[in-house]
Amino acid sequence: MTEQATTLEMPAAKAPPVPRHGVDTPTLFATINAVAGQPELAKFQFRAESKWVQGTHMQTTMHGFSGAGGEHTHKQPFMAESDHPAVLCGEDAGPTPVEWLLHGLAGCLTAGIANIAAARGVTLTKVEATLEGDADLRGILGLSDEVRNGFSSIRASFRIAGDGPPEKLRQIVEQSRARSAVFDMLTNGVPVFISVEA
Repeated sequence: MTEQATTLEMPAAKAPPVPRHGVDTPTLFATINAVAGQPELAKFQFRAESKWVQGTHMQTTMHGFSGAGGEHTHKQPFMAESDHPAVLCGEDAGPTPVEWLLHGLAGCLTAGIANIAAARGVTLTKVEATLEGDADLRGILGLSDEVRNGFSSIRASFRIAGDGPPEKLRQIVEQSRARSAVFDMLTNGVPVFISVEA
């Protein structure tokens, strides 16, 4: 009886979807595969440097961060202004800090929607969102211990269009919510440590 050698051919790796609506899907899939093979590459630290200007006005610069096994910088330093409007004793030199929080949530969810849609082969033609955060200022003004200092609720309403059916577009938004870092931090909390040099 003779033994016959058998060879198994591995199925060809599926090519990632082509780039669409500004998302480089081959690079996205290559990044996912690289991190799957080397989990240490997933460790990132983002940093911000802030300076008080006057009154309730401050500026934050975001330039350097670490991740993927090294130190990185953005193409240029990015500056963000924060202030309060006159009705809240400021000079309105920038959005309030809580408005930046809404911007951060919108940015994280929208980026996720764009990436997930591209990965699923859906071309988007519109992604718009309206975010609303409800706050009762009696907490931060020290007028009530029964009112929280921050938002009591946040609502994000998306309007999305593309070449996929409505149900698939809704699934893309839901997947973005499920993977959003900012949504996770807002809904699950994150330890915050404050140190002071005086």
